[in-house]
Amino acid sequence: MTLKLDFLVFGAHADDAEIGMGGTIAKHAKAGCRIGVCDLTLAEMSSNGTIERRRAEAEEAARALGLASRSNLELPDRGLVSDPAFIQRIVAEIRLHRPRVVFAPYWEDRHPDHTACSRLVQEAVFNAKLRKYMPELPAHTVEETYFYFINDTAEPDVMIDVSSVYASKQASLRAYRSQFETSGADVVRTPLNQGYLERVEARDSLLGQKRSVAYAEGFITKLPYMPVRFQ
Repeated sequence: MTLKLDFLVFGAHADDAEIGMGGTIAKHAKAGCRIGVCDLTLAEMSSNGTIERRRAEAEEAARALGLASRSNLELPDRGLVSDPAFIQRIVAEIRLHRPRVVFAPYWEDRHPDHTACSRLVQEAVFNAKLRKYMPELPAHTVEETYFYFINDTAEPDVMIDVSSVYASKQASLRAYRSQFETSGADVVRTPLNQGYLERVEARDSLLGQKRSVAYAEGFITKLPYMPVRFQ
């Protein structure tokens, strides 16, 4: 059964989309857009948390943002290589939901899985429009592809004011207690639990200052810029 979406956001792990564009998701969901997030992996290689706990956290974050759907392709964490089978799985997700706009991580990032996710999604968006590729599923042309920032950033082509919904972004991030909290005897020290959320907020605040708003999220496109249809 097809669940048509306005936006489909891909991330390598649950929490990637929230870090990069949780405010944009919340803002457009509140405005009536149907938004889905597809996590490529179960993040089974994470130093903290379990697969089961990460699933529950992702569901809590989805509720905080007002997502219409959330899926997980269960591809191998730290194994996101350019495998035709992986691209087919992503193409199937695009054709199932037939989104107008697709989002993926920015193609430059310190985490190899984020850059791999970006590359796989770009290939899948291209293949999704080819009617002779996987002909058992109707071809679909994505109107726009935008890239959000997780760790590394660049000068954005598009900036979205998310001040009015920033509390929802913060709630979605707080859902990932296994990743961002420092308490617990078995917690391993990682960049995520050493002030990472404060740095995300500072980044969003700094970008907002450029347009005199409290918080903003930025996006890049590889195509010539036109007035975006997701503002």
